[in-house]
Amino acid sequence: QLQASGGGLVQAGGSLRLSCAASGRTFSSYAVAWFRQAPGKEREFVAAITTGGRGTNYVDSVKGRFAIARDNAKNTVYLQMNSLKPEDTAVYYCAARWLQMYSDYVQYNYWGQGTQVTVSS
Repeated sequence: QLQASGGGLVQAGGSLRLSCAASGRTFSSYAVAWFRQAPGKEREFVAAITTGGRGTNYVDSVKGRFAIARDNAKNTVYLQMNSLKPEDTAVYYCAARWLQMYSDYVQYNYWGQGTQVTVSS
């Protein structure tokens, strides 16, 4: 089970940190990703992290602004979002799958409930 939190309303240029808390004893064996979906748009890959946290992947539009990290001791993955833009406004979802990291949402078995991020101009 995944629980996403940390969303909110922020002005352009501001920062937010999203958290994805997982239950279960094998969290360290799961790759985790963040996706987002804006109204009227398809779900979009944002970032992903490998089981040990050494490997990451980002969509081009967030490179240099967002950072994904994980703390396996706390069963939590974080998405630090800096220099936010109005186009970052969306519902953000965390997702997990066994071992391998992918950027395609259909590869992920477990999903959190989503957290709203709104960036005002």
